[in-house]
Parts: sequence; C-alpha cells; structure tokens
Amino acid sequence: MKKFIFKLILWILIILIFVFSVCAGLGYLKYKSATDKLSLTNAVEQIKSKENYVKLEDISQDYKNAVVAVEDHRFYSHKGIDIISMLRATYVNIKSSSITYGASTITQQVGRILYFTQEKSPIRKFAEIFVAFDLEKNYSKDEILELYLNIIYFGNGYTGIHDASYGYFNRSPKNLTFYEATYLAGLPNAPSVYSENDKLGEERRLQVVQAVNKYCKKSQRQ
Repeated sequence: MKKFIFKLILWILIILIFVFSVCAGLGYLKYKSATDKLSLTNAVEQIKSKENYVKLEDISQDYKNAVVAVEDHRFYSHKGIDIISMLRATYVNIKSSSITYGASTITQQVGRILYFTQEKSPIRKFAEIFVAFDLEKNYSKDEILELYLNIIYFGNGYTGIHDASYGYFNRSPKNLTFYEATYLAGLPNAPSVYSENDKLGEERRLQVVQAVNKYCKKSQRQ
C-alpha cells in the first residue's frame, strides 16, 4: 500500500512538472511573439506619449500608498512576481477547482495590459511573468508604478488616473483627498461593480483603508 501511494505521488509530481514545463514554454513563445511585434521600449513610450499621462510626482501620495497597499503590498521588495501570493493563489484555485485568484503583481498587471487580454489561462500568466521580468530589468519601481497608474481602468470609460480623478471628483490627481484616493484605489479590482453600486463601492473603499493602515504600520517598522 505504501509503495502504491509513493508511486501515485511520484506520478502526480511528474505530471505537474510536465504541465508546468509545457505552460512555461508556451508562455515564453507567447511573450516572444508579443514583444517581437512591439518592443517593450516602444510599448512604454506609446503610453508615456499620451496627452493625459501623469508623472508620479504629480499624483497624491495617499493614492499611491493606497494602490500599493491594496494591489501589491510587497511591490517594492519583489522582483516582478510575488512567490508568497502565487502559492496562496495556487492553493485557493486548487481548492475551488477554478481560477478565482490571480495574484498578479503590479508589474505583471502592467505587462498584461501592455500586451495581452484578460483571458485567464496558465499560458497567459507565464507570458505576463516574462514581461514582468523585462520590466523589472529595464525600469525602476517608481517608473513601473507610474505606468500602472496611467493605464488601469476605473470604470465609466475612465482609463488612467488623470481621467478617473477628474471624471469622478473633478480634481487633479495630486489634490485627491484621502477619501477620494482610497475610493479610486479600490475601483480597478472590479470597475463595473464598484463604480456602479455605491454600497459595494464604499465597502471596497473601507477594505482599501484597512490595507493602507496595515501597509503604513509595516512600513514604519522597517
């Protein structure tokens, strides 16, 4: 019986390694195809050349803290991927038998928005990871965060912090209040849900506030 269990576990591991290798290989091909068509440098420059692109120093510190706290609190310490979050996501997804938790870092999200669709698949996830590694190699953390804040979708047709800030509050990104900053930081998780339902939007904002408080306490201890 013990030998059978050992063999079963061994075969499961072999299958998992095989599937992982195939997905990683196909993901790399997808990444190469995308970046061969449009280099990372050109993709980034296209974003930066847009009329309403906002520099990081012209964005509220409350908003920047809120985004990092709720989206990727280890952003300034990881190298593009968050292993801890990925392991947690893998456990949750296996338990639920579906892809319900993505664990993409801010860097990965930038890579996905620049090159890929919202399709949930292991192959796209690997492709996104390869782009994330390129981003981390060629750009600073602040540059990556700046890109992210200018390309995320906030609902109601608003893409980027400039349009969202003026669209929702008629205020520049630099002058957002704490309430406005935490509200906007919560929208990209589910724009059509939180922007169109005041109750859910406020519940999400309070989640962001909790994340900010935790993030700021952690930052003070370091």
